[in-house]
Amino acid sequence: MHPDTIRIPVAPGIEIAADIAGPRGAPTVVLGHGGGQTRHSWDKAELQLAEAGYFAINYDLRGHGDSDWSKDGDYSLEVRADDLAAVVDHGSRPFALVGASLGGITAMVAASRGLDPAALVLVDIVPKMSQKGVAKIVAFMTANPNGFASLEDAADAISAYYPDRPRPKDLSGLNKNLRKGDDGRFRWHWDPNWMQSDRGDPRYLLKLMDEADWTDRVPTLLVRGMKSDIVDDDGVEDLRRRIPQLEIADIRGAGHMVAGDKNDEFNAAVIDFLTRVMPSRQPA
Repeated sequence: MHPDTIRIPVAPGIEIAADIAGPRGAPTVVLGHGGGQTRHSWDKAELQLAEAGYFAINYDLRGHGDSDWSKDGDYSLEVRADDLAAVVDHGSRPFALVGASLGGITAMVAASRGLDPAALVLVDIVPKMSQKGVAKIVAFMTANPNGFASLEDAADAISAYYPDRPRPKDLSGLNKNLRKGDDGRFRWHWDPNWMQSDRGDPRYLLKLMDEADWTDRVPTLLVRGMKSDIVDDDGVEDLRRRIPQLEIADIRGAGHMVAGDKNDEFNAAVIDFLTRVMPSRQPA
């Protein structure tokens, strides 16, 4: 099975790149990656969801991967939530949102602004994040504004940031997360203006969640990397207070990039949850 790549208009002059797989008309699962990543972080998950009978839409967030960049540098959470609503409209109802990090924040904001998913999967993200962990990620993402001279240099930077993940022998996979400029240097495959733009007050999401009306009715799964530096016990308990029916899948040996660290365990946890709360084959 090979996914098809499409482009979804979300605003004048702005299109979102997405891969789609699975039967049209089936319950839809929309996959939103984390900040600084691309849709390729979900490649295997998308195919397994399609094999399970879902219609999967795996998209690049605005300013990332093959999606367009904001001409005015606006990467606010409201804009991202509107993009997600347009992506959802390309599928069928019912639909579930699966979001990692920034993709998960976008899903929570969209749901709080009126998008009505049948289920929500948050991948190592909670409204009350560890600010120490956030600062560490931001420092890594902004550390090399002039890019890297080679894929090897990029791999060295990743290994220094994330020493627990084995350094790959084949570096060709990094081409999906890097783009080679006219100067021959490799830069991350996202608009650098995103990191300089107003990404919002961290209290904004907490306020939205306080006022949200979906948290007591939408089945929600938190997939937590047990070695995460973003989601700590306080953040989990805060989310459990907000979402009484919250389910939690702890993935041992995984950090913040859960799907990349323990892909098979991650996919199994997500598909098991969705099969229970939003079956791929709806009753007649």
